[in-house]
Amino acid sequence: MVSKYLTFFSAFLLQTVVAFGQGQLSFSKDNHDFGVVTEGTQATYDFEFTNSGNEPVIISNVSASCGCTTPFWTKEPVLPGKKGKVTASYNSAGRPGVFHKTVTVTSSAQNASIVLSIKGTVEPKPVVAATPQEVERSGRLVLNKTSHSFGKVEKGHPVSQVFTVRNTGKSDLTIQTVQSGCNCVSFQASQPTIAPGGSATLELRYNPLNGGAQQETVTIYSNDLQTPAYKVTLQANVVESLASQNMLREQKTAVPFK
Repeated sequence: MVSKYLTFFSAFLLQTVVAFGQGQLSFSKDNHDFGVVTEGTQATYDFEFTNSGNEPVIISNVSASCGCTTPFWTKEPVLPGKKGKVTASYNSAGRPGVFHKTVTVTSSAQNASIVLSIKGTVEPKPVVAATPQEVERSGRLVLNKTSHSFGKVEKGHPVSQVFTVRNTGKSDLTIQTVQSGCNCVSFQASQPTIAPGGSATLELRYNPLNGGAQQETVTIYSNDLQTPAYKVTLQANVVESLASQNMLREQKTAVPFK
């Protein structure tokens, strides 16, 4: 009986030591309202925190709920009593209307996962009609194809496809942003500006969030005055787990008719 109580007390003491021997992230606030943002503005906010624990804290990752939000954070270890920050930056270009996004902070602190949120309303910028001469002189965005099927993909596992972008116009072409209704498509261009007659690659990265047959319309915004919003279609058959399906297929045996 004494041995049993000693074991229980030792386990309790160990848990207490571990609990008191960790860092703790204390954010001054976990949400921010930008209010009204003019379309095209890069809305940025710094979430400041203090390590209120007694061990250093390392932030291992900060992930955003969509590709339109880009997070940055303090990379070096944050000592007890010291401060750091997580910066959330929202790209409002081509995204008029209300937005509400989250950023998840993962660290070595006792509160290992913290969700921060930003919200606001993007006010559409005034539309100024271009003259025929300006349209004639602008860049022209042309893709090698306007649709792509990823086939069968696993839910929550991003996949990507690289498109070739050509500028057939008379001025430099700039890809400004990419937008999708699901907020599940991000992009990476090989170069920010494409000279007339030149080409570049555009990688569209799709993060499947819903199961079943999916079709997403992706809008590519550029300074092409003739087609400022270029449409691309992405398709996929999203399943819960490709691994489990493969195992079931391998284990399935033929059953003879009786």
